[in-house]
Amino acid sequence: MIVTGSSRGLGYAIAHALGTAGATVAINSRNADKVDEACAKLVTEGINAVPLAFDVADGDNAVAAINRFHDEQGGLDIFVHNAGNGVRKAFLEQSKDEWLSVIDTHLTAAFELGQAAGKLMAAAGKGRIIFTTSIMGSVSRASVSSYCTAKGGMNVLTRSMATELGPLGITVNGIAPGYIATELTAPLHKDPTFNAYVGRQTPVGRWGEPEEIGWAALYLASDAAGYVNGHVLTVDGGMTISLGT
Repeated sequence: MIVTGSSRGLGYAIAHALGTAGATVAINSRNADKVDEACAKLVTEGINAVPLAFDVADGDNAVAAINRFHDEQGGLDIFVHNAGNGVRKAFLEQSKDEWLSVIDTHLTAAFELGQAAGKLMAAAGKGRIIFTTSIMGSVSRASVSSYCTAKGGMNVLTRSMATELGPLGITVNGIAPGYIATELTAPLHKDPTFNAYVGRQTPVGRWGEPEEIGWAALYLASDAAGYVNGHVLTVDGGMTISLGT
């Protein structure tokens, strides 16, 4: 299996969960050193992890890496597109290049890499494709218009792909995390005002842990989810269904 953006954070947690369940996991990032470090850490826990460094927005090279993993490992059963980025800037001030950098990394990569993985899985007659989206694909906050648009597009792409690939033995689902405590969200987690907001707005009263996204991915990749297709699983402690105070 391949998990993009898995040298740290949510991607690492997903790779760890599926690797612990017995999958051979390809760890991905643009930074080869970080990929090697993550692989070494997983191997110490008995997980079969292999490096696969590439930029998900690098079209042909990214597709070639997926095909290479398939050939070297003798197949590709699970593909998780988790890699992401973001530009925090007011809509009226955001440049086209900033907009496209986010759209390309999230949505265009989901199309190109999902298509590449889908072709390989279709030939085998089975497979699981999972996209890490976000609650921001359904709701919104100021200054993250490109991110919200990309994640919303991924939600729709999930359903569209599921419709076409289901008959080929491939399920396509998404995971929409809420606020999860990772390295990337550390500044928000450490901000007393924002931290209080998350605790107040979330019915379970806390931030999520990366492992909880990993477990969600493990479910969607397992036989237990064989009849789950075209679904975006929200993992947010109830934040998006609560008006808060």
